[in-house]
Amino acid sequence: MPASPSAQHLRELAQLRRVRDRIDREYAQPLDVEALARGVNMSAGHLSRQFKLAYGEPPYSYLMTRRIERAMALLRRGDLSVTEICFEVGCSSLGTFSTRFTELVGMSPSAYRRQAADATAGIPSCVAKQVTRPVRNREASAQGRT
Repeated sequence: MPASPSAQHLRELAQLRRVRDRIDREYAQPLDVEALARGVNMSAGHLSRQFKLAYGEPPYSYLMTRRIERAMALLRRGDLSVTEICFEVGCSSLGTFSTRFTELVGMSPSAYRRQAADATAGIPSCVAKQVTRPVRNREASAQGRT
């Protein structure tokens, strides 16, 4: 007897959650959509479409957001260079890292380091992480309109 549509949907949501959890755990590893899709027996295209429906962004964008969040924490800590941080969070190109960082955060990694040092002085790291979480530019502009 074939699974009901709702049972199949729940199974697919569980698979998507496993993909998201893997990205959260292994963000610094070399991950690509094809490998993520193979891990849950889906095609890359289907995974991308369903992940975006469930989480609002495709898996690669979600991965890069996690990497940038970790980079922000490392930049606030201040003991690694921008290049070291780029490789530490799983990016293989400093140019791509800097471009994506600037898109998500609104400033370059070096500028963020300078600003964060002043802005988060004396704030517990758990609070600083929440307050400084990256917001995509389109989300920031949508939030500003409400």
